[in-house]
Amino acid sequence: MITNWAGNVTYAARAVHRPSTLDELRALVTRADRVRPLGTGHSFNRLADTSGELISPAALPALMEIDSAGHQIRVSGGVRYGELSQHLWTNGYALGNLASLPHISVAGAVSTGTHGSGAGNRSLSAEVTAVEIVTADGSIVEVSEGDDRFPGSVVALGALGVVSALTLRISPAYEVSQSVFENLPGPVARAHFAEIMRSAYSVSLFTSWTGEDVDQVWVKSVNGAPTELFGAMPADGPRHPIPGGPAEWCTPQLGVPGPWHERLPHFRLEFTPSHGDELQSEYFVPADRAVEALDAVAAIRGHIAPVLLIAEIRAIAADELWLSPSSGRDTVAFHFTWKPDAAAVQPVLARLEDRLAPYAARPHWGKVHRTPPERLAELYPRLGDFAALTRDLDPRGKFRNDLLDSLLGPSL
Repeated sequence: MITNWAGNVTYAARAVHRPSTLDELRALVTRADRVRPLGTGHSFNRLADTSGELISPAALPALMEIDSAGHQIRVSGGVRYGELSQHLWTNGYALGNLASLPHISVAGAVSTGTHGSGAGNRSLSAEVTAVEIVTADGSIVEVSEGDDRFPGSVVALGALGVVSALTLRISPAYEVSQSVFENLPGPVARAHFAEIMRSAYSVSLFTSWTGEDVDQVWVKSVNGAPTELFGAMPADGPRHPIPGGPAEWCTPQLGVPGPWHERLPHFRLEFTPSHGDELQSEYFVPADRAVEALDAVAAIRGHIAPVLLIAEIRAIAADELWLSPSSGRDTVAFHFTWKPDAAAVQPVLARLEDRLAPYAARPHWGKVHRTPPERLAELYPRLGDFAALTRDLDPRGKFRNDLLDSLLGPSL
């Protein structure tokens, strides 16, 4: 039996493979009738599930080839961001951003549109310049920027094949300082929302939805640590986003500058991220409607708070990838870390999605949501083009599962 990271999904796969060479990976894909790629298991729904076989690229050789002239790095899909970041820092380079936890694999994060924070920072997927995919017949297909298929081949939900390698943009290494502020007054947060979200390289608002104020604001700066933030008070010591959580699990705070990869994530690679025993949901709304969406969620906080561990609000810059939650629009993401009680969370999700519906809220592909396929087709105008791309590269639907069939329609 194999489960996802949170333990809320038990995969139905009859076998799990971890090939150690590219040829072994190609052979496994070729002979399988149904197969799905498996990352580090940080999806909270059945996106990675299959009635056939699961293939993890984690045991493939850990390729990390820096192209200094091209300002890029080629990396194998199973490498985790924490490992990649340490390699880049050692060699004097950096990525533009990181997600809140460095434990996730590059291919898994990119394929689901995972992101960090910062109104000027795009998602992790938007930093990809090429993707290498092992397709249904075992062929290796590389799709690069400039190819008409590229915008549909990055955030691809594992529907095109197993991602064996990717090429990412890199920049010179830089330092970041991280500060935490507490008790940001709610009216101030609303009145100055856009200004707050643009006040540093990366900004996260954490709220338990138990009251009007924002519990914590995590500010990650590249030009020196701020000493004040719109009336919020500087924390007097390190904090965990979840009240009562162990602060030692989190990256260094108190405005002390350090390596970019040791400040941009919230959690340290060597510790359990977040809470561990939890569920997660996330919804992406246009940045220019974020305050309206904030008010809509606040109106049902009495339903949210009893089943919530913590919520986080972040900004992400627009990109042009077909299935990116930030496709075509600057975005604000409302993330919810729920208590591990699916029966209690489901009716709250129904209320939440109803409140967010007027704001064209796109759910995170890898998290718990109730958005029906017909609504997703409205939210993602290029979904039909993506379905056609899957039929081109996987005509018999080898990489499909029930969730993808409902979303994309039948394969050929």
